[in-house]
Amino acid sequence: MKITFLGATHEVTGSCTYLEVNGHKLLVDCGMEQGVNVFVNEDIPVPPSEIECVLLTHAHIDHSGKLPWLYKYGFRGSVYATEATCNLCNIMLRDSAHIQEFEAEWQNRKAQRAGKSGYEPLYTMADAEGVIRKLRPVPYGERIQVLDGVDIAFTDVGHLLGSGSIEVWMREGDVEKKMVFSGDIGNHDRPILRDPQPTLEADYVMIESTYGNRYHEKHEEEQDYVRQLADVIQRTLDRGGNVVIPSFAVGRTQEILYFIRQIKEDGLVRGHDGFKVYVDSPLANEATSVFVQSDRNYFDDNMRALLDAGKNPLFFPGLEISVTSDESKAINFDMSPKVILSASGMCEAGRIRHHLKHNLWRKESTILFVGYQAVGTLGRSIYEGTKQVKLFGEEIGVSAQIDTLAGISGHADKEGLLKWINSFEKKPSLVFVNHGEDESCKSFAECLEKENGFRAVAPYSGTIYDLAAGECVKETEGVLIPKESKPSGDGMRTEGFFGNLAAAGRRLTGLISKWRERPNKEIKRFTKDVEDLCDKWEKEL
Repeated sequence: MKITFLGATHEVTGSCTYLEVNGHKLLVDCGMEQGVNVFVNEDIPVPPSEIECVLLTHAHIDHSGKLPWLYKYGFRGSVYATEATCNLCNIMLRDSAHIQEFEAEWQNRKAQRAGKSGYEPLYTMADAEGVIRKLRPVPYGERIQVLDGVDIAFTDVGHLLGSGSIEVWMREGDVEKKMVFSGDIGNHDRPILRDPQPTLEADYVMIESTYGNRYHEKHEEEQDYVRQLADVIQRTLDRGGNVVIPSFAVGRTQEILYFIRQIKEDGLVRGHDGFKVYVDSPLANEATSVFVQSDRNYFDDNMRALLDAGKNPLFFPGLEISVTSDESKAINFDMSPKVILSASGMCEAGRIRHHLKHNLWRKESTILFVGYQAVGTLGRSIYEGTKQVKLFGEEIGVSAQIDTLAGISGHADKEGLLKWINSFEKKPSLVFVNHGEDESCKSFAECLEKENGFRAVAPYSGTIYDLAAGECVKETEGVLIPKESKPSGDGMRTEGFFGNLAAAGRRLTGLISKWRERPNKEIKRFTKDVEDLCDKWEKEL
């Protein structure tokens, strides 16, 4: 009964945890890394073909995005998730595969012209479709057996439509332990979704810490967000500019549409009757359809009341849906002041980059951030005040107003995380803290220990605990990725053959770090092997 921490350890993306229970092998999440990867992540310790099932907390790509990769290399087990998560993965994983294939095709054209070797996508549409067929929906609150000695149940945590913490009951012989994986915990008093629901008991808990050392700006009620957004729109349209909102296609876009519907209905923006709102993201449009067609029990009271009254909470006059690339390009030839919502939310890929190219240099326009910006992303750079960015090979000065819709994060802040963990009627034996930047992760673990009476640790990738015995059997230290090896982009781009080489280099760096305590004779032999390899390939350069 062992747990191995792999991804999202002292980082915010790439969630992946490996469990061995009663001879079975399973994963909790299998996500893609986004932004700059700070630490070396250990590989899944067994071939994908040996993984028997995956427990998926929610559909966001940093939790689900490598499921098609897992399938590509042999996984044929079941993926258990809530029904809404399954429906969202059906569109999100296809979209991700399309991006992988498109990027590989583009890279191959460039490589061919330059006489260089080609690239292959991280995975293909066939891989995505294969793993989508393995999705198995599970209702909230229903305990089911997924393997001999492993039962699970999902609890709504209000982060995304269908998101859930996962209770896992594990049995080996006479030993039974229960562990709860928080997934991403939602913010309280957000629109559309219910507040996070508590879990009352567990032996072990793994909790995220995205905002483990920060507090969101307080809002008394939902109307505060509406008024703040209305004010940004009013000021920008008065200047004759555009409000450009880099928005995550699934979750955040639907919240902004919900707010704008109310702004228009209540006449909160004056002098610009019928102002247009463009949603320029095919994925966001598909996701919006999933939202409005989902079981009403997923929603909060206000959302259900609108649906009961026969209203579409995500539609209003002036809403324009952009699907084709020609429709997307036409938006920037419309000279009237408007609102543009486009993905990706961290500005790393997709159509948003075109809208930034056309608006960042305009002092009349506003770039409005409405979600978390990971370290190393273009969104983080703009948010932190860079004066110039490079888009499509062109240097663009930043003259637009840069603003943020404070407090609208889909993640609970420190107060919300503490509220969730303190809902356990009896303190768990041990709390594992992950899914947070290095400082946030360590700070929140320290807060749990010193201020809240929990025993808490923040493990690095590769750390292993024996859950039956309640002890650590392998403790690792964080291995920093050499600066020159850090990839840019959001992990949605194809890794290609060079990406595989870089991954091999990171694996070697991690291996070297483990030889510190080995006998000198073995270190000398290993050093010679590495130097011989370097000598061999330096001759090729």
